[in-house]
Amino acid sequence: MSETADATAPTAEAVRAALALVASPERAAGSARFFKTGPGQYGEGDVFIGVSVPATRVVVKRFSGLPLDEVGALLGSAVHEHRLAGLLTLVRQYDQATSARGRDDVARTRLSEYYLDAVRAGQVNNWDLVDSSAPTLLGDYLFDRPRDVLAELAGSSVLWERRVAIVATLGLIMRGDAGTTLELAARLRCDSEDLMHKAVGWMLREVGKRVDRQLLIGFLDEYAQRMPRTALSYATEHLDPEARAHYRGR
Repeated sequence: MSETADATAPTAEAVRAALALVASPERAAGSARFFKTGPGQYGEGDVFIGVSVPATRVVVKRFSGLPLDEVGALLGSAVHEHRLAGLLTLVRQYDQATSARGRDDVARTRLSEYYLDAVRAGQVNNWDLVDSSAPTLLGDYLFDRPRDVLAELAGSSVLWERRVAIVATLGLIMRGDAGTTLELAARLRCDSEDLMHKAVGWMLREVGKRVDRQLLIGFLDEYAQRMPRTALSYATEHLDPEARAHYRGR
């Protein structure tokens, strides 16, 4: 690459500077409370500078050609919004590699594997980071591939890896495939973490909404009596009142 190209290539530092320009101390304080960053809470120690998600997306769009090593610098940051920007950049690049104008499977594989490395490195470590990235970078990618990695993540002792496993299946649901969701939901329905109860219930709800309501009903008939209240509430949210009352009453 030429010196001119090097000089004009987007960098993590430029992304951080752009985010700083739209940051708000007041929003940062609110985000720290909302994402439970206190001692013993799920987001303990996370750092916020106070940038909204829409503003982060605007910045990411400006730097969509960010090289992977620069994305890695964002993912390695202690600042939540930096990591979010890195993940949204990966999603944007993956979408570009999946466009109707020409699918680039080499790029898709590289981005998905890079993402999985970030997950295992503990850099995708809050629910919004998981939810904004896993359905595309793992779920969509695995649609026509073996899905053993989701079972592996589902068995992890790390909350965020388990959430990645179940939320990634939204990418499969969006393509009409509910099988892996139902398998993982059966396995994770009694997880010890409330954030997992919400995620499992959410994915089950999406199965009923986007794939086949009878698949959801069949799952509830088998497991409703052995599901946490939160998961059951999420799963039955779009059912009619009588059906909701029936399953929640069990």
